Amino acid sequence: MKYLTIDQVQVGDREEWTRTVTEADVVMYAGIIGDRGPLHLDEVFAASTRFGGRVAYGMQCGGYIGATLAQLLGVGSAYVSQTMRFRGPVLIGDRITVECVVTDKNEERGRVFVTTTVSKGEGLVVLEGEAELVMFEIDRNP
Repeated sequence: MKYLTIDQVQVGDREEWTRTVTEADVVMYAGIIGDRGPLHLDEVFAASTRFGGRVAYGMQCGGYIGATLAQLLGVGSAYVSQTMRFRGPVLIGDRITVECVVTDKNEERGRVFVTTTVSKGEGLVVLEGEAELVMFEIDRNP
């Protein structure tokens, strides 16, 4: 388990995570959240839309950002906020890369600010935003 204190976090620190979005990922996410939207689950319907096929849930990609932030900052961090601007679809089978880069921090308030980007293929940005996280102390000898 990675544990960082705010003084160990530096502007410019970055984490990158790459994966291929599978049908199983989308179906399991649908089951977890209870959204049965045909854009995500019905190939015939989705093929008739401007996207041309089934699309991963936007918030599913947001979850991949959260996982990447946990790798970047460790177990002593938690979300305060996250903005997301969706710029394109993520289709089943797309290979995505999540990149998180620390842009600022406020040690007095225990806050870290991070740009968050999801891209696919050869760098086409499909989601961008900013995250604010709080860093907190953990009793490492409970």
